[in-house]
Amino acid sequence: MDRFYSLAHASIDFHFKQTPRDFVVEEIPLYEFSGEGEHLVLFVRKKNLSTNEMIGQIARYLGIKNKEIGYAGLKDKHAMTKQYISLHRKYEEALENFNFDGIKILSKTYHNNKIRIGHLKGNRFYIKLKKVNPTSAAKIDEALKNIDKQGMPNFFGYQRFGNDGDNHILGEKLAKGEARERNPRVKKLLINAYQSHLFNLWLSRRLEINSLVNSFSENELESLLNLPNHEVKKMKAQTHPFKLISGDVMEHYPHGRLFDYEGQEEDIKRFNERDVSVTGLLVGKKARLATQNARIIEKEYDDTINADGARRYAWVYPTDMEGRFNPVEAQYELNFSLPKGSYATVLIEEIAKRKINE
Repeated sequence: MDRFYSLAHASIDFHFKQTPRDFVVEEIPLYEFSGEGEHLVLFVRKKNLSTNEMIGQIARYLGIKNKEIGYAGLKDKHAMTKQYISLHRKYEEALENFNFDGIKILSKTYHNNKIRIGHLKGNRFYIKLKKVNPTSAAKIDEALKNIDKQGMPNFFGYQRFGNDGDNHILGEKLAKGEARERNPRVKKLLINAYQSHLFNLWLSRRLEINSLVNSFSENELESLLNLPNHEVKKMKAQTHPFKLISGDVMEHYPHGRLFDYEGQEEDIKRFNERDVSVTGLLVGKKARLATQNARIIEKEYDDTINADGARRYAWVYPTDMEGRFNPVEAQYELNFSLPKGSYATVLIEEIAKRKINE
């Protein structure tokens, strides 16, 4: 899928490949562990293994079911990742001799409850870009400054769509009862890929609209976007790179309740100040829908499926961004943190302004 990007520069030339040496992820926990309780919390480093594969190896070694091991989020397979997992304290002694290539237990503590999906604040990334010349390095510096200042679109990364990038096709059939999948985990993964695909299409369209708003006059935009003049005027006046449209569903940032944007200047101010952000639709039952003019656009990327829907932040803010160019090695190293559910590869594609997995 070709998509729109948020930054205005031309594409930047560099080489990136997801490997444990060049792509390192460290989980940022949602809360501090208490140091006491019946749950053993392990800080685990893994290489070239998915989170499910890593949990499977530990579960097999202990002779327990995978579901007895708690984790907060799935981490990339083609990377070196560090994350927290939890299991009952009674297995502590049995794990002392655990040894498996690609898995290392770095530290341990205890907590009162099991770690569950979503129990993370975000992730810290270290990434290395290669074959970078001084001109490209200067462009990367500028792109990072812009992302640090204005944030970035929260697309789903290519990892979401499988090795061939087409998991959403079967996902749609499963979501509409036109195909069957016995494994509930696989079924959910594929349906999620379809929801993610529609979200990405909608977000790309909204970025395209942002670009049009910046490039054309009010009169031209009325016919181009099929929106009333007063809406176009309001969009033209907004300084944020993502232009809000009446009826957008907003959410307090980085978490909080949902509410509708109805054109108030106060909400635009709060969006500019990162107090709130705009959300996009993950199609399905029970999901809150946009209204007014925002719904006209959203409706094109909505669908009726047999799964629960939700809202997802469409715009996020990376933090603690650092970039260093090594001219001798022709490499550019960057560090940054992202909120949970956001993809580092999307940030790299925003910088590159092109796909990086081809």
